[in-house]
Amino acid sequence: MLTLIGLLTVLTIVLLLVLRKVTPIVGLTLIPFCGAVLAGFGFDEIGAFFTTGLGSVVQVATMFIFAIIFFGVLQDAGLFNPLVRFLVKISGGNVISVAIGTAIVGMLAHLDGAGATTFLLTIPALLPLYKRLGMNPYLMMMLLATGAGILNLMPWAGPVGRAAAVFEMDPIDVWQPLIPVQAVGAVLLVVFAGLFGIREKRRIAKGGGMPVEDDSPYEPAVDTAPEDAELVRPKLLWLNFVVFLAVLTSLVTGILPSAYIFMLGLGVVLLLNYPSVTMQMERIKAHAPNALLMGAIILSAGSLLGILNGTGMLRSIAEDMVLILPDSVIPHLHLIIGVFGLPLDLLLSTDAYYFALLPIVEQIVATHDVPTTSTIYALIIGNVIGTFLSPFSPALWLGLGLAGLEIGKHLRYSFIWMWIFSLILMAFAIPIGLIP
Repeated sequence: MLTLIGLLTVLTIVLLLVLRKVTPIVGLTLIPFCGAVLAGFGFDEIGAFFTTGLGSVVQVATMFIFAIIFFGVLQDAGLFNPLVRFLVKISGGNVISVAIGTAIVGMLAHLDGAGATTFLLTIPALLPLYKRLGMNPYLMMMLLATGAGILNLMPWAGPVGRAAAVFEMDPIDVWQPLIPVQAVGAVLLVVFAGLFGIREKRRIAKGGGMPVEDDSPYEPAVDTAPEDAELVRPKLLWLNFVVFLAVLTSLVTGILPSAYIFMLGLGVVLLLNYPSVTMQMERIKAHAPNALLMGAIILSAGSLLGILNGTGMLRSIAEDMVLILPDSVIPHLHLIIGVFGLPLDLLLSTDAYYFALLPIVEQIVATHDVPTTSTIYALIIGNVIGTFLSPFSPALWLGLGLAGLEIGKHLRYSFIWMWIFSLILMAFAIPIGLIP
């Protein structure tokens, strides 16, 4: 009975999130509560489960809140914009250089972990260049999405933080072993972009201009305002870069808790760029909605995990699934899910994938002594590149709107190549020991 109630709870959450009938906060709080009541647990027990679950994710939620505001303030101060403009400028009229530049720009623009910022910063700058050279804008979208996927492995970007919250780990500890995967992914994407640039150059030379099915002019569907001149601090560019580098170095070395590092970093960049208390409050208010939303989702996930673990639902599901699945499949289930992680992005939201699917897979393969970290890395690496293929990603819709593109054509152009890219990264993670 506990297994049935647990499966009903998890599947209901996944279904409602997939159909976009509820927000993650609603789905992750109300449905587990109803499941615990249905399983016969009293309010005192449920309250204890909640407290335990909440305590396991407070550090992660705190890190997300301050990280999002920290990167938002640096974005306001104009730290990343000159570099993006420079890369766009030097890639000029060479199709191959433009493709490579797009890949690099996409990764740099996603350093803050926010997909919306990535597309707002890059598409208005790149689209006129693609149009002038007759390049396919769906290539631009694929390269930006893949680059953002690689940088989505940063601990403040989402997937790593969610996985860390599920298993009560520090996101920095989860991220550090992933650095070689990110480095290889970045180099591979540059090579990938160069090869596609060569292909695009040949296509243009043969047919000239846009592909037949994309012969309409590509104008941004949304007007984007340039950076706010009152907020940009060009004279403080290098100081901001030093603070940014110091924060990243502190995160890599782990000299302080990650949440505290971002608190300190935020304090420094606010004082440095906006000495006025009024302006400091305005910058915090400007980025608070995104920061608090992510923090609230992580805290809601903590209540879900507290109830699923406290009631024994996860353990019961895993034990019964072991009885059903063939013995030959169980030790490799995390690999199987990882291989299909990118296609699953078309069916599951990020929250459903990490908060519902990941803990169940971990419980099942743990019966064959598969380390928790191996399960985490298999599912993250297999899934993360597909973040901006998913129709559940609001940032993807923003990017498509800015470029005047269609999601169906984006999927047809990008899906197979991004899946192959994802599988290559998974194959690299095996010999270096992330996925034994």
